Amino acid sequence: MDDNARPHRAAIVDDFLESEGIARMEWSAYSSDLNRIENLWDALGRSVCRRFPPPATLRDLETALQEEWRFLDSAVVDHLVTSMITRCTLYIKVRSSHIPY
Repeated sequence: MDDNARPHRAAIVDDFLESEGIARMEWSAYSSDLNRIENLWDALGRSVCRRFPPPATLRDLETALQEEWRFLDSAVVDHLVTSMITRCTLYIKVRSSHIPY
């Protein structure tokens, strides 16, 4: 993955990847469709939003986030990982435009 971030474009990184025979797959630095952690944060946020009553203070929010993180179904994470092939295929097909994830 290459999000065009400056550290990822350093000559030493390029040289290492080339020496290891690692091909880059370039995509936008701002593509949340391909950033699994963004999707995980979304799932966590949705879980917190379903709580009743909703968190009223920062401390409540911190507690709610920690509790929901512990309860987060591992199937959500598994799906995010296994869906990357589909996501990348769609991303290439739409030529770096938004994909429905």
